[in-house]
Amino acid sequence: MDYNKITIVINTFKSGDIIENCLDSINPAIKVINIENSNNINFKKKLENKYSNVECFLVGENLGYAKGNNLGLSKVKSEFALILNPDTKLEKNTVDNFLDVTNKITDFAIVGPAKQNEFTSTDDNLEKENIFQVDSLKGFAMFLNLKEFKEIGYFDENFFIYLEEIDLCKRVKEKRKNIYLVK
Repeated sequence: MDYNKITIVINTFKSGDIIENCLDSINPAIKVINIENSNNINFKKKLENKYSNVECFLVGENLGYAKGNNLGLSKVKSEFALILNPDTKLEKNTVDNFLDVTNKITDFAIVGPAKQNEFTSTDDNLEKENIFQVDSLKGFAMFLNLKEFKEIGYFDENFFIYLEEIDLCKRVKEKRKNIYLVK
């Protein structure tokens, strides 16, 4: 798998040990950008010493979800980015599954994991398809095809916390771009 195609962005605010569970679930071959909304140099040193694939940026104030993730995305040099919440733990093949989607569907803007709060194992779409189109998804894990965002931009920074992903998905759909969920 070509992990140079993806960078993971994690926006944190005094997340301490919570982020370590997340980082432990990420393949160390994948670059991770952490935007830490504090001045905690000890946090930065601890993460960068323990995880050679992590680059932590201290911003000194709580920027919120939208602005923090946008800052992280501005530092991404890869083709794709995966936005993760610090309390998210990836399953073994999650990143591989996202990257596999790029070989099957080239016109996507966002892909998310099929395990979203509103879906259950009895959902008809989940039973029939491995990949299916939706209008929106949750922001805890969003796999972005960065070239699809040139005209849209990323998160609206007028949102501090909550509803940012709903707004982004709405703007993606208004531009007739596609959002998918994948098993």
